[in-house]
Amino acid sequence: MTDLAPYIGLFFSAALAATLLPGSSEAVLVGLLLAQKGDPWILLAVATIGNVLGSVINWLCGRLLLRFRDRKWFPVSPQLYDKAVGWFQRFGVWSLLLAWVPIVGDPLTVAAGALRVPLLPFVAIVTVGKFARYLAVFALLQS
Repeated sequence: MTDLAPYIGLFFSAALAATLLPGSSEAVLVGLLLAQKGDPWILLAVATIGNVLGSVINWLCGRLLLRFRDRKWFPVSPQLYDKAVGWFQRFGVWSLLLAWVPIVGDPLTVAAGALRVPLLPFVAIVTVGKFARYLAVFALLQS
């Protein structure tokens, strides 16, 4: 029977790392790949799915909580939110390919929800960008 612990741990690490909480799922993925704990392609899929789920949580925050953006507890600073909206105005939904970038990626996904980007295109574009990032990490380990 397959040990599911590495997959479950990676999933939650990737999901939390994609929210506005600090975290690095790449480090967890690299550790699992180097330790040969699990099938590499399944690890890539699990990391991607978890990370996209975290971004969907951010999208929901933007969609449902934007009216509270002036509050101290709102998860994105006004400066980062305005920057993310500026990216959207300049590059459109394709800016979501950069949802994996530290610091600006999470506000991008919140802004996407606030700007009413439909969920299916959001998920599709974010998935491409996040999978490409994990694939690049995997490829670097193989070289």
